Amino acid sequence: MPLEFKIDNRTVTVEILEKKDTFYRVKIGNRLYELDVTKAANGIYSLLYHNHSINMEMIEGDTPNKYIVNTLSDEYEIEVIDAKAKYLAASKSDIEGGETIISSPMPGKIVKIPVGKGTIVEKNDTVIIVAAMKMESEYKSPVKGRVIKVYVNENDTIKGNEPLVEIEPIPTDADNQ
Repeated sequence: MPLEFKIDNRTVTVEILEKKDTFYRVKIGNRLYELDVTKAANGIYSLLYHNHSINMEMIEGDTPNKYIVNTLSDEYEIEVIDAKAKYLAASKSDIEGGETIISSPMPGKIVKIPVGKGTIVEKNDTVIIVAAMKMESEYKSPVKGRVIKVYVNENDTIKGNEPLVEIEPIPTDADNQ
């Protein structure tokens, strides 16, 4: 399964196509790479690519999905973009005066829908649970609001980025001050 990484200011898709011992065949964007990767020490790796050795150090960043990768000549900021990060980015859209649609960035199976049309939800209430890649993800309302439409049913199989639940924001007392 491909993963997305943000490297400095660009986003790339990385997919491990084959792994055998220390050998990896990897697709990064549209290019294929055959790498021999050895862990030299905790956070330090040696990569062999076309008989060229690259040593790199991975340092955990200030948040769980961020890393600093140092090579002999360069430093890169890398962020692993997972389903939660995609969801949070999508939910930061402008929702003033309109609806907000909850969607899953990846395919999966609908496990539970604890809300229905007309349900009043608070910000961070769980509105749907999706199973993907042997894990269950709870999708929460980014706003206080009213559920105006549920697009799926429990046990449905979904594609990524399709609408699941639509919520109409309800103004809070803080909005009126």
